[in-house]
Amino acid sequence: MTSSALDVLAIGNAIVDVLSRAEEDVLARHGMVKGGMALIDEARAEQVYAAMGPGTEASGGSAANTAAGIASLGGRAGFVGRVKADTLGTVFGHDIRAAGVAYATTAATDGPATARCLILVTPDGERTMNTYLGAAQHLTTADIHAGEVESAAVTYLEGYLWDPPPAKNAFLAAAQIAHGAGRKVALTLSDAFCVDRYRGEFVDLIRGGTVDLVFCNEGELKSLYETADFDAAIVALRRDAKEAVVTRSEKGASFVTSGAVVSVPAHPVAKVVDTTGAGDLFAAGFLTGYTRGLDPATSLRLGALAAGEIIGQMGARPQRPLLDLAREAGLLS
Repeated sequence: MTSSALDVLAIGNAIVDVLSRAEEDVLARHGMVKGGMALIDEARAEQVYAAMGPGTEASGGSAANTAAGIASLGGRAGFVGRVKADTLGTVFGHDIRAAGVAYATTAATDGPATARCLILVTPDGERTMNTYLGAAQHLTTADIHAGEVESAAVTYLEGYLWDPPPAKNAFLAAAQIAHGAGRKVALTLSDAFCVDRYRGEFVDLIRGGTVDLVFCNEGELKSLYETADFDAAIVALRRDAKEAVVTRSEKGASFVTSGAVVSVPAHPVAKVVDTTGAGDLFAAGFLTGYTRGLDPATSLRLGALAAGEIIGQMGARPQRPLLDLAREAGLLS
């Protein structure tokens, strides 16, 4: 790729994660769909928070987690996302900068509070998310700075950002700026429920060339093409997308183009502790390799390594440098 100041500029919801362990009956009592993500209002956020056991707080948000993962792998990452000038907003800004990510979005002084995601982790490591988007929904085109987008080899957009119309406009403005500068645009589909809401629009973004590289898991892919047949969905994806990465948990992952499919196995994991951030960190690993010009198989292995590391711990931010692990595995120098 041509020279750039940033490898990846990630744009998404700036969220503080609150994680707590929970038995499955807690999910049932509160009408939660295990493994899913539900958008909730402030009243529901207070109700869920009251039902949670002791927890930990850490800056999160899908695209922000990807940016932090890229930085942990030695890459140059930036993030754009809106918080309020409140306690959680301060926590978010501190954490993401401490992770080595460039972050300069101005905090709002009025309006809703900083977003938070209440994550209940069941004994099998599966995470169920309840997200109050708050200030994150108020990202606008004013938060998109042309110089920042033009400086990044890849602008990475979070599918969750497609919910609020002003953020959707910001998303499209960033894509236009990136392509105008000869850069690439990536999109993560984020969640099968998100795909259900915006299936037609996501397909249009992919077919129309607004998006150059798509990230999705098996469930999201099947939802996109409304089929239970994985192979049929891959055929459709190869027809529509320039490039795509599809993750399948323990079945590994694939890089998909019209001409070929390259697959690698999942990285071995001793014990699944918490699946929060697995897809985010897979994207971080893949994009690190991709922006360095590594071959698709090596980039996929970097993704698998990062995802495998993150599901062996609580939380979606690496607790030890991923670059060290990648070097030990012979994937990065």
